[in-house]
Amino acid sequence: MNTSLYGTRVKRSQSLLPERMSQNQFASQSGRWWLCTMGVFLIAAGSFFAWRMWLSYEKAQTTRNWSQVPCRIVSSRIKSERPTPHSNPAHRVEVRYEYEVNGIKLSSTRIRQVERAPTLHFDDALQRQEQYPTGSAQVCWVNPAAADEAVLEHGSRAALYSIWFPLLFVLGGFGMLRGALRRNCGA
Repeated sequence: MNTSLYGTRVKRSQSLLPERMSQNQFASQSGRWWLCTMGVFLIAAGSFFAWRMWLSYEKAQTTRNWSQVPCRIVSSRIKSERPTPHSNPAHRVEVRYEYEVNGIKLSSTRIRQVERAPTLHFDDALQRQEQYPTGSAQVCWVNPAAADEAVLEHGSRAALYSIWFPLLFVLGGFGMLRGALRRNCGA
């Protein structure tokens, strides 16, 4: 008895398909496996990015629990450098400030816990530097567990406000799995 497999005529004994599985059943089965694989991939990728955003939020939230301490800006300057010989110069603000905790004078150079990337726009760097002029009195937040750790600004909590986006991928992945497995169980 002859049968057709992907447009070629073969004897039933030469067919790669099991005796009772038709070509449509085989295509349906492999489609389900594809949907399951894609669903698992979307769940894994969405979960990874949601987890990274949560960690970013937690890091930004940490400094909000630190002690507020007065400090004085000792130096404030813009440092320009070329990342590669043929690139435009990138500018970043370097600030050094002093503060006192329990009668001990300490200093730090951190503006934020996670520093911003250098900017190609000198005006942006200048505007940022003007926020911390040399000799000015500012407020810094000091880690109560490690007094030598201080920042002038809190990090952004924007990651928490955007965490819904990777969670949509997780939800979509579960939907794909549910749909593929539901059809599989019903077959």
